[in-house]
Amino acid sequence: MLLQNHYNLSEFPLFDQSIDDLPLEGGKKSVLINTINQYSYCMAAQDEDFKKSLQSSDILLPDGIGVVAAARFLSGEKLHKIAGADVHFHLLNKLNAEGGKCFYLGATENTLSKIKERLAAEYPNIKVESYSPPYKEHFSAEDNAAMVQAVNAFKPDVLFIGMTAPKQEKWSFEHRELLQADVICTIGAVFDFFAGTIERPNQIWINLGLEWLGRLVHEPKRLWKRYLYYGPVFVKMIVAEKFNPQTAYKTEVQKAYINR
Repeated sequence: MLLQNHYNLSEFPLFDQSIDDLPLEGGKKSVLINTINQYSYCMAAQDEDFKKSLQSSDILLPDGIGVVAAARFLSGEKLHKIAGADVHFHLLNKLNAEGGKCFYLGATENTLSKIKERLAAEYPNIKVESYSPPYKEHFSAEDNAAMVQAVNAFKPDVLFIGMTAPKQEKWSFEHRELLQADVICTIGAVFDFFAGTIERPNQIWINLGLEWLGRLVHEPKRLWKRYLYYGPVFVKMIVAEKFNPQTAYKTEVQKAYINR
């Protein structure tokens, strides 16, 4: 359950306040932060494990203009778009002010090395460690144990996970009880944005609500389907939610459309 007020978008409880209001104190349990955009919304309709992982977030952030627009269309609710990069900087500023520790789990050794270099220059009060897991579709029990051990040996205040969706959300949900971190935050491509190995779209694109277009221009081969195909799928699902709420989100028609 969310730790603070939320807005329900279909079957997903979204954080409905500003980034400064993030409830980061979870007591004995790690606070699990995930994000949801139009692509992950569609993917969760055909992947029950992914759907459960998102729904089990303590904080589920509306990451993307599509999700924010959908909330406005469905109910007039004005959500604050909070991207993975936004929550990453927010947590780094907090850790730097407090002299905290963070751990980066995911990406390549090259990317992790560049992250550490930037942190040393811009956030000198943060202690940081990292681990690069093997690049494979499914982790073995040994892989999982090694990752958990690496994190717990450092006991970070914040654990950032960047394995791309839905792998990172599923892994975090499955292992959160074993991880010794106050906050677990899945942020995907933010590892590469922060390291500079992939360029985040200019702030102008972001301010216009067109960050997705900027990313598509930079990586058309990898991202075309996410935006040009699943964008219309998302719109169809939201329209169904608006006018057929009893059958919306996951109907047989929608599943057929997504899986064709």
